[in-house]
Amino acid sequence: MSISESIPQRLYLMQLSTSTIPLPEGQQLDMVCVCYLIETSDGKHILIDTGLPPDIKMPAPAENEKNVVEHLAELDLHPADIDILICTHFDIDHVGYHELFTQAELVVQRHHYELAQQGHPRFATTQSHWNHPDLHYRLIDGDFELLPGITLIETSGHAPGHQSVLVRLPQTGPVLLAIDAVVFQRLFNTNRQAWPTDDNEGQLRASSQKLLDLVEREGVQFVVFGHDGGQWATLKKSPAYYE
Repeated sequence: MSISESIPQRLYLMQLSTSTIPLPEGQQLDMVCVCYLIETSDGKHILIDTGLPPDIKMPAPAENEKNVVEHLAELDLHPADIDILICTHFDIDHVGYHELFTQAELVVQRHHYELAQQGHPRFATTQSHWNHPDLHYRLIDGDFELLPGITLIETSGHAPGHQSVLVRLPQTGPVLLAIDAVVFQRLFNTNRQAWPTDDNEGQLRASSQKLLDLVEREGVQFVVFGHDGGQWATLKKSPAYYE
């Protein structure tokens, strides 16, 4: 590694809120809203998603709320300190504070961005957050090595042009952030059925297979699922970190 090379050193898991959704027969579903921060060897800060916007409330009441700005402040950081914002997709619970990150480069799949710009109704309610005139986007096509040790993986199915993130840490090893390609650990298979919030079941299954193949190929021992409250209860969360 050269002195100037930028590689991941720390990964912060930021839990923004928890919601409990009642299910039939007395069951319940514990869901979390989250984002992530990567700190590199040369001091760069790379944020992944920004959570729910303050002006929109979800149907299920949220608890233990702490927004992305508050999480950053715990680390003595501000939105202006973020160098890159990885936009996994423009769903309501992932873009809530994008407009604050005007000093960052926002990285998104071209197909996803163009669909949103063309007026896709799924992303219309949050347009003021992801389409702020002072934001600076970098559009990518498919799988993409952002930096040595950080790979963006195109995983359509939940949404067109959705992307997951593979982070290679010096001690923990490769960590797969599935995001909403796989929201719960029990759904990490190729026989899964689409949820009402998913866009395309065939693509969803293909993306699951793609990530399963990646896990085997890269020897990934740590997969973080996008909204799995049960898993997140067991994880190390910011201001603690993985390295």
